[in-house]
Amino acid sequence: MMAAAGNPLHTDIVDFKIPSGNNKTLFVSNILPRETEAEIYDCIFKVFSEFGLLYSVRVCRNAAAAEPGYYAIVKFYSALNARRAQSDTNKQCLFQRIPLKVQMCTKQRSMKVSGENQLPLNSIKCQELANYYLGFNGWCSRIIALQNISDGGGCEENTEELVQSERKNIKYICIMEVKFINYGMCSRGIGVSDEFDQDATDPLNFALKLGRAQKAATQKALSDAFQKILLVVLGNGKVSVQWSSEQNETDCFTEEELQTQLQVNDISWSQFEHEGQEEILSDLSFKTETIEGIGT
Repeated sequence: MMAAAGNPLHTDIVDFKIPSGNNKTLFVSNILPRETEAEIYDCIFKVFSEFGLLYSVRVCRNAAAAEPGYYAIVKFYSALNARRAQSDTNKQCLFQRIPLKVQMCTKQRSMKVSGENQLPLNSIKCQELANYYLGFNGWCSRIIALQNISDGGGCEENTEELVQSERKNIKYICIMEVKFINYGMCSRGIGVSDEFDQDATDPLNFALKLGRAQKAATQKALSDAFQKILLVVLGNGKVSVQWSSEQNETDCFTEEELQTQLQVNDISWSQFEHEGQEEILSDLSFKTETIEGIGT
């Protein structure tokens, strides 16, 4: 469920990428060491999730040279939600007897996670975000194609040497379509996955690797389909779905044309393979006064 409505004149753009903007990240300090890290995590998550969907919460111990206690880094998908949370929680006691200090991140982002090259959300996070803003019945997905494109895949000549080679490098491509039911829009994504089978003599292991490659390809395709979509969120809670700049020719092909494209051997599928999505905690920095009592 979305947070309480704000000013309807305020709008926010939410995309299906890992939030990297400083205006979406809060630094929470002055947390007393009365609870365990897990208990503090639960308290922080409960308090801040009331303002909107959270991408992540991290709870860390203060530096050894500082006062005992903890600090937390809270990341929202929405900049509007982050600002509202900062304003309403700063200098409030909330779950402890002394006020918390809640500040916005001020700078800086890693070059690897710049605004021009944000990493995509994985498929689970994409579904979570879509369910939050559009509802569980607001979208659906289907697989258009799932094909083995391993070296030698699809060849009629099935020599023992070819089978051994194919088992060592299992590669699948998936084309997925996501339909946004209330908006009359469909977005298509492509995902490619590799699995390497070290033991080509074990048919059970090969079957497991095959299943993992198929699943990973479908997950990447779903994530890729969501990358082309932007959610325009008004302060009163209304949501609109718009195309991002990443829409490409895949969305223009008919299903028959897509099936034909899969047979082309000279297409490089590496452009559809996403790298790891782990953000780096050290890429975040804050004003000196916001880390008072934490140490350096």
